[in-house]
Amino acid sequence: MRRCCKDWPTTKRCQPWKAMFVQMGEHIAALAQRIEALEKELLALHKADPVSQLLAAVPGIGPITAITLSLSVEPAHFASGRHFAAWLGVTPKEHATGGKPRLGKISKAGNERLRTLLVVGAMAVIRHARSGHKGSSAWLLELLGRKPRKLAAVALANKMARIVWAMMARGEAYRQRPSAA
Repeated sequence: MRRCCKDWPTTKRCQPWKAMFVQMGEHIAALAQRIEALEKELLALHKADPVSQLLAAVPGIGPITAITLSLSVEPAHFASGRHFAAWLGVTPKEHATGGKPRLGKISKAGNERLRTLLVVGAMAVIRHARSGHKGSSAWLLELLGRKPRKLAAVALANKMARIVWAMMARGEAYRQRPSAA
């Protein structure tokens, strides 16, 4: 960064700059307090919502994702978990030519916020799986062995979306599969 003078913080010419930085610092502190208050409200909503508490048991889904899913998704509107995942936009588009189907990029349909939350949660699960976390699934480890991690994250987000739909539609708790040896 270029300085306007040699003795930058003390000259009168640079005083407006200093005042702006102080004002920006105060604004950032106020925003941090507001974010903290909103997080407390979200956690209170999460604790009061039984569906949100069920969803938070799924690896990669925290309180914020759980309450967002609980408040914005009605599982009765979807015939299956696949329809829900397609609505979120985490299923690949299908291209067929000459009778041979090929899977392409994700459709990115539906709610961008929910899709982003699921993909970010999937990336967190992948980060733990790559570091040798004991609870990693064999399916995920095999997928990471043959596909790039971001593509694996979208595939895991697809799987998470289907699990979420099943849990919300049936009111069941999450059942962990046996982990890889």
